[in-house]
Amino acid sequence: MGKASNEARARILGAAEESFRRVGHHRTSVADIAAELGMSPANIYRFFPSRLAIDESICGRLMNEVADIAVAIARTDAPATEKLDQLLTNVHRHAKMMLVKAKPMHDLIVAATQENWPIIQAHIKGMLMILEAIIRDGADAGEFDVEDAAEAARAVRSALVPFFHPVLIEHRVVNGEDAEAGLRDQIRFILKALGKSG
Repeated sequence: MGKASNEARARILGAAEESFRRVGHHRTSVADIAAELGMSPANIYRFFPSRLAIDESICGRLMNEVADIAVAIARTDAPATEKLDQLLTNVHRHAKMMLVKAKPMHDLIVAATQENWPIIQAHIKGMLMILEAIIRDGADAGEFDVEDAAEAARAVRSALVPFFHPVLIEHRVVNGEDAEAGLRDQIRFILKALGKSG
């Protein structure tokens, strides 16, 4: 794909994301996006095969924000226990912030999660790889007593579903639950289960 095509795609996604944030993805049509850019809907379809492709691309941008947080933490020189704690805490806080400050984008992530879009599957796989790398480093450093880092990463992810899943986060917030306190308890439990030294 040429530079002009990439620029056009970026402009379309920028307009789509702006409209999604303003009125939500369900209430944004391809005609709305086209009108915003002064082009025809047919022109939009030259760059995106379907409306779903636009939704998935915007969702991919949102998932990349989360992945960037995780990668930045994983690359620090902190001990593995600290990295794991920070990663789990910050990913939860980001999801909660999205719900509170960008509800239409949260709703898009809910739809993508419930319909199991490929972008969500890819994101989960990527997050598992980051968790696995941190746990393996922790095991190598003697912080964790773990034989199978991949299995441990899957278990950590499962244990954190109530704090990562967009629908469950929304349920907690709507019911006024202190998710942060529950998260702290769960992270303490996970670190003990991994055999945190000391």
